[in-house]
Amino acid sequence: MIHQLRIYETFESNKAAFHARFRDHAARIMRQHGFDIVAMWEARTGEKTEFVYLLRWPDEQSKIKAWSAFMASEEWDRIKQATRGQGDLVGQIEDHLLMLTDYSPTFP
Repeated sequence: MIHQLRIYETFESNKAAFHARFRDHAARIMRQHGFDIVAMWEARTGEKTEFVYLLRWPDEQSKIKAWSAFMASEEWDRIKQATRGQGDLVGQIEDHLLMLTDYSPTFP
């Protein structure tokens, strides 16, 4: 089991549009492609607002296959095109692959 931590810089001016797109479309399409979304958070550090979410995968190959299918999704492409007029919804993106240490407490 591995986890993937994703952190998206979001913008206060478009935060509602970002959350609507992720909640109503991205998360649904991700699940269709085998994504196991563990949790989602909003984080603030100083002036910066971030959307943080954690994914669970059985192995790295499953993660790679699911992300490839999601990024190739015609539906996701149409949704991105339809929301482009709302301005930038995401800035910098961080992607971290997390592997439990042998002394870590059990994690979902």
